[in-house]
Amino acid sequence: MREVRYLLVGLGNLGRRFCEVVQEREDLLAERYGLTLKLVGAADSRGAAYDPEGLDLTTVVALKRGGGSIAQYPNAARDGWGALELVEAADADLLLEASPVNLEQGAEPGLSCIRTAMKRGMHVVTPNKGPLVAAFHELHTLAKAQGVQLRYDGTVAGGLPALNVGCRDLRGARVRMIEAVPNLVTGFIMDMLADGTGWEEATATARAAGVLEADASWDLDGWDAAAKLVILTNAILGADARLEDVDRAGIRAVTVDELQAALGRGERYRLVARTELQHDGSYVLSVAPVPLPVTHSLGRLGRKQMGVVYTTDIYGTITLIIDEPDPIPSSATMLRDLLDIYASESTLHDG
Repeated sequence: MREVRYLLVGLGNLGRRFCEVVQEREDLLAERYGLTLKLVGAADSRGAAYDPEGLDLTTVVALKRGGGSIAQYPNAARDGWGALELVEAADADLLLEASPVNLEQGAEPGLSCIRTAMKRGMHVVTPNKGPLVAAFHELHTLAKAQGVQLRYDGTVAGGLPALNVGCRDLRGARVRMIEAVPNLVTGFIMDMLADGTGWEEATATARAAGVLEADASWDLDGWDAAAKLVILTNAILGADARLEDVDRAGIRAVTVDELQAALGRGERYRLVARTELQHDGSYVLSVAPVPLPVTHSLGRLGRKQMGVVYTTDIYGTITLIIDEPDPIPSSATMLRDLLDIYASESTLHDG
């Protein structure tokens, strides 16, 4: 049995649910993979807790469900510590970094936490897009230099293994085009608008469903989709794409008349993120609301579905779709990436 001591930065929807997933699968992780996971430190926006003997996941979940902070954890709260102080001081094998994206402030504190963890010899798993958009190649170079693993499958399209499939299963291929609907809430809102729901009611419904952030501009103006497209393009195509390279448009300018006219034609609007290979070997990146026919793989997506289509030269066209009715698949990507690091092939079996 191998014990993995980990830190968790970020205890919002993803971080808290990850704790719940790990609790539910404790026996499976031991039986199938020979792993015991021990949370030794955690941080949220209000403080941190650290206990080398381990934090109780039930207590952590109860604190967060009750609106509290990890800084209230009995006998383990560390005065004056934030996320970075925790990563700098704690003894751990792995950092799970699930703080908010925060690109407007340099992707902090996530970026500094990831850099620090890798410099201290920790593997890193993160669903946080910010650090990968801000410093994609730097972080990969650092991971290689330190001999640690960096996993981030959860940064793109929730629980969909888009990056895993693209990086692993398209080896040897020339990817001519990536088309993705990696943002769930924009399709959710446009479908409601097409059905006659007003803008304010549609956005309020999306927020109540937990799929629209308090700062709605990140989703509605296409920034989230653009960030995910940059990560997909860099990871799968080996490019050096940046957020400013994306020709970006959000959904605010799409009128109800346009949405309803498309529906009448049997089409659905989706915010499509696309990277296309050009004749000179360069790539053109764009994000825009597009009416898609049902004959298009992404035109059949439901309100809480996301998808990606890879068009290749030798593997044909591959489509991946996920139905994500709640945030659990997104949080579970951290477990998937963790197992990718620690579960040896000899421990894997079906069932």
